[in-house]
Amino acid sequence: MMKTLIPLLCLITLPVWAQNTPEGWAVHPTDKSYGELVDATKAAIKENGLIVVTQAGPTKAAAARGITIPGNRVIGAFNNDYAVRVLETSTNAMIEAPIRFYVTENKDGTATLSYKTPSFVFAPYTSEGGQELLDIAAELDTKFQSVAEDAGK
Repeated sequence: MMKTLIPLLCLITLPVWAQNTPEGWAVHPTDKSYGELVDATKAAIKENGLIVVTQAGPTKAAAARGITIPGNRVIGAFNNDYAVRVLETSTNAMIEAPIRFYVTENKDGTATLSYKTPSFVFAPYTSEGGQELLDIAAELDTKFQSVAEDAGK
């Protein structure tokens, strides 16, 4: 009974879109608040050898206009080593860099960290980039998983 109940309880706290996880996405619910998870994600990106390249989100701009929306931040992460390596395999694949993390605030005050896996993001370019691009994507999959685990601690 308890084994059945735990997954159901987890689904109750996730945003509706996370319950129907899109293909290629990794979703990591946390007990952290939105602000805590944004900060933890940026720190984990650095700790895992990547760089925060971009950040964007509508929450603060909406608040400045008197509109309250849940916390929502996209954080792009990459580094120059990966950029050079990707370019050696596929010029077209670089349109996908930086690869993004997505921090969303849940109704219960917690936050969720999500991202499209690098292997999913780079999949359309494997005919050009071949096995080398697949290997880079696999390395990045591991790094992104580590970022998510570290940020969620």
